[in-house]
Amino acid sequence: MPEILQYAFMQRALLAGIIIALLCPLIGIFIVLRRMSLIGDALSHVALSGVVAGILLKISPLIVTLIFSVTAALGIEKLRKRYEKYAELAISIIMSAGMAVAVILISLTKSINIDLFGYLFGNITTVLSQDLWLILLLGIVVMISVFLLYKELFYMSFDEEAAALAGIPTRAINVYFVILVAITITLSMRIVGILLISSLMILPVAASLQIAKSFKSVTILSIVFAQISVILGIIISYYFELASGGTIVLISVVILLTVLAVKNIINIRKINF
Repeated sequence: MPEILQYAFMQRALLAGIIIALLCPLIGIFIVLRRMSLIGDALSHVALSGVVAGILLKISPLIVTLIFSVTAALGIEKLRKRYEKYAELAISIIMSAGMAVAVILISLTKSINIDLFGYLFGNITTVLSQDLWLILLLGIVVMISVFLLYKELFYMSFDEEAAALAGIPTRAINVYFVILVAITITLSMRIVGILLISSLMILPVAASLQIAKSFKSVTILSIVFAQISVILGIIISYYFELASGGTIVLISVVILLTVLAVKNIINIRKINF
């Protein structure tokens, strides 16, 4: 472990990973409870088009992707109001549009830039100093936002109509929340990869829901599981030269399966006794 910390890129990757492992479950728990799991996939498709646009325009892909993702997030929220009875359509529309734009932009390149694969599947060597500072700055914004809006988001997750009747500005908070989701996805793509970001937002929460007995414990366990997945994933991907995103998500899957297996064993023992 001390050996890999001698390298600056590994220091940046681990620091960025720790921040990402805080953000993803914090946002993911509200996504799961609000049955919006697909929003991560939709915005990741848009993020891909942002990355390709950044590469084509020779502008920081992180900045361009942030603009694309936030715009798409606002579009999802706008469409959700137009299709109130079919809210999932909004996510599907943006997902389709995002992928279509990405495919067209990729076709404009002479060949797929190798950097694109790092964004797709995660690459710990691609985290630059300026990226780390942006991840740190926006990560603090996301965490403070969730902390300040924790009670409102909690209330809205279970009954949005009742929250509105109670005086909570649900429309404004919904808009701000999807922006936070877009920011989290953009910041995570360097470590986890665009195609796997939503998995890190969902899997730790899914595992914690199996054993936690309160909303607070779900939040804490989700963060713990995410931290284990990211830190182990980065270390393993370094030593075995694997894609960091796939390694991180695979560890998350193993954690989920382990939790399910242990819970099943405990339930069987209770029945026998």
